[in-house]
Amino acid sequence: MEFIFPQHFIFGSATAAYQVEGNNTNSDFWAEEHAAGSPYQDKSGDAVDHYRLYREDIALMASLGLKAYRFSIEWARVEPAPGQYSRSAIAHYRDVLLACCEHGLTPVVAMHHFSSPQWLMRFGGWGSDEVPERFANYCEFVFQELGELIPYVLTFNEVNLPVMLREVFSSIGIIPPVGIDGAAWTAPGWRASAAQLCGTTADQYVTFHMISDEPKITLLMEAHRRARQTIKRLQPNAKVGLSMALSDIQSVPGGEALAQQKWQQYFEQYLPALEGDDFFGLQNYTREVYGPEGRVAPAADAELTQMKYEYAPEALGRVIRKVAQAVTLPIFVTEHGVATDDDERRIEFIRRGLQGVHACLQEGIDVRGYLHWTTFDNFEWNAGYSMRFGLIGVDRMTQERTVKESARYLGRIASTKVL
Repeated sequence: MEFIFPQHFIFGSATAAYQVEGNNTNSDFWAEEHAAGSPYQDKSGDAVDHYRLYREDIALMASLGLKAYRFSIEWARVEPAPGQYSRSAIAHYRDVLLACCEHGLTPVVAMHHFSSPQWLMRFGGWGSDEVPERFANYCEFVFQELGELIPYVLTFNEVNLPVMLREVFSSIGIIPPVGIDGAAWTAPGWRASAAQLCGTTADQYVTFHMISDEPKITLLMEAHRRARQTIKRLQPNAKVGLSMALSDIQSVPGGEALAQQKWQQYFEQYLPALEGDDFFGLQNYTREVYGPEGRVAPAADAELTQMKYEYAPEALGRVIRKVAQAVTLPIFVTEHGVATDDDERRIEFIRRGLQGVHACLQEGIDVRGYLHWTTFDNFEWNAGYSMRFGLIGVDRMTQERTVKESARYLGRIASTKVL
């Protein structure tokens, strides 16, 4: 059976600057990698050298048939010191956008994907009352320079992830940064070392993945509003949104109330920030099941990904339906992927996930596009280079790209609009 998508539906893939560019030495994550006692398995180093190889990479994506490229602009490169903007960095990102245009890829730009300038930590990071204005000023510079080239923009990636992380780790008394394994987290010494490398102290060191209490969440939502207002003032036609990481929250008998509580924490509490947005960025990887005693572990025979998530491609369609009940905005799937060395399982993940998206379209839900995570096997935060999310493999000794069959599979769907 063929599943035919609307002609306007956009298929593509996504990356994050820190995970692919390499040598983001002014970022807070660089400090975290190099902190004493850091649990990161690898140093990002050159990553997959996308900062240098972006033109070849974009041409490769286009040759496969992909029609959109979601990437992030690195704040730490654009504003290396407070109020000081880099002309060379903005010229680089202008050329990335122009390369997308030349090759027929619709750019979807994230203004922030987890990493922040080290200097921001000296002002109290994401706990500072100044952060909404500072972030809006950065957005203003970028859109003054590049706005006419950016049709879709996410102010922030996964605004809710810090709350999800807090929930995961609070039961064992620690709140580690994004992606950090609980057994490896050695706060406060490790965190104090990272803060020192940023030129500040641990009490001032509030990175994006620490935005998990009400005052900081309020600041984040205000930063989003300020950024959106700035972007729309400079580029009224740009479509502005944010993204959330949303598992398919399910329950077994007795777990209904807890499941609803989790959905409120992970999704509903952020709904006020969406008022005035143009679209909603939905990101899904798996499902979570809750019982009366808490989260229920996957069955012993359940298929798990390299990230130890349950392999659950059908979760995507279910989450789209849940979100559509709460928001009237168009939905854009801005991430969906699986960490595996078995590319056949990746193809199956894409196929079954897109069947769910197609069913949602048939039900009248306004879904505009699907961006697969991720374009390349890349730097997966504390897991280093061990997690294989990519449509394209990379030999990091030579930076040679190897196209996987999953990339060709998604590219054919993108070109024909037929699953």
